[in-house]
Amino acid sequence: MTQVISEDAKSNPIARSIALLYGLVAYLIFFVTFLYAVGFVSGLLVPKTIDTGSDVPMTEALIVNILLMSLFAVQHSVMARKQFKQWWTRLVPKSIERSTYVLFSSLVLVLLFWQWRPIPTVVWQINDPQIAMTITGLSFVGWLVVLTSTFLINHFELFGLHQVANNLAGRPMPAPRFRTPLYYQFVRHPLYLGFIIAFWAAPTMTIGHLLFAAVTTAYIIVGILLEERDLIDLFGDDYRRYKDRVSMLVPWRKSA
Repeated sequence: MTQVISEDAKSNPIARSIALLYGLVAYLIFFVTFLYAVGFVSGLLVPKTIDTGSDVPMTEALIVNILLMSLFAVQHSVMARKQFKQWWTRLVPKSIERSTYVLFSSLVLVLLFWQWRPIPTVVWQINDPQIAMTITGLSFVGWLVVLTSTFLINHFELFGLHQVANNLAGRPMPAPRFRTPLYYQFVRHPLYLGFIIAFWAAPTMTIGHLLFAAVTTAYIIVGILLEERDLIDLFGDDYRRYKDRVSMLVPWRKSA
């Protein structure tokens, strides 16, 4: 499909419509994957969760799971870098570059869900039902923070729909603006904070879940360092001042 959607066909309404359809399909796959991720981590409503599946030796489980998470980390980080985008958009039209990134990220996550090896040994378990329910609720708060954070900055641009819609209308994408709405007044990366809450707030923590939470948290820290380098290149002193004023993940305000 990416061969059909050519940059040389900017004036072709059929190519623009195909690009829009591609973006919509990529977004739908992302949204279903996101909902499955909630169930996968929380252990609710989905056929395969982080703690279910065939039992395998722990060594095999550790190797496979770390490889799966590493694959996601490499894909997610490399495709987000400016240098990769400059090369990638020689092959893929700019209008669908973000949708393609979203699609690849979703497919790697689907692979992770499918091939994940559970390690069900319990590290901690909260038996009090009210406390357990509260912690589960906190996990869902984390997922809610993730989702609402995307809408605060521009959900539809983040997941590629804005780009393909503007392409269909023949409008250029607006220049990036530096904004710090709501959560962003308290932490620089509320979306990542939401993920960390969602992954760690578990009334029953198995070794497999702990591995997932620890490795993804480490990746988040590395990802933030890479992302902030790009943000400084893009916004310059505005982002440097913001970085000096607002903490990265822990919601406390620095001195002005």
